[in-house]
Amino acid sequence: MSINALREKIPDYAKDIRLNLGTLASEPSLSDQQKWGTFYASALATGQNDVIAAVANEVTDKLTDEAQTAAKSAAAIMAMNNVYYRATHLLSGSDYETLPAKLRMNVIGNPGVDKADFELWSLAVSAINGCGMCMDSHEKVVRKAGLTTDQVQTALRIAAVVNAAAAVIGTL
Repeated sequence: MSINALREKIPDYAKDIRLNLGTLASEPSLSDQQKWGTFYASALATGQNDVIAAVANEVTDKLTDEAQTAAKSAAAIMAMNNVYYRATHLLSGSDYETLPAKLRMNVIGNPGVDKADFELWSLAVSAINGCGMCMDSHEKVVRKAGLTTDQVQTALRIAAVVNAAAAVIGTL
């Protein structure tokens, strides 16, 4: 299955999601690696098998093996970090925010792709997982690396639409 096949599975009541998937697949503001890595990391973050399979099939000729692995790593590490940092932020005791996490996060320092791309994918996954603290952290890194607000917004739009596609496909 591909993005187009996924789009065809989306029913008319979610036509906007179908249209947005098509628009974002041809979005020019991100490099192909940034765009398709964001699609892939976002799909993995949804946990919806049909969406993951469609996007994985789509990226096989668009991302290097290293970039595919890095997108998987972004989804995996953010699955852990988003829970931890969201919890420390939401707990009423401020002591938790000052404690070291004591969790291994080596992939963030050496993701195997351009650091800004990995951080962009981590930002998208953090948006899906609802961790404001992580979104702020990753947004600062990508902006410092030179990405524009338009590029950040595009990554967030991809995350939102992929997440919505997963919600719709999951109910079929």
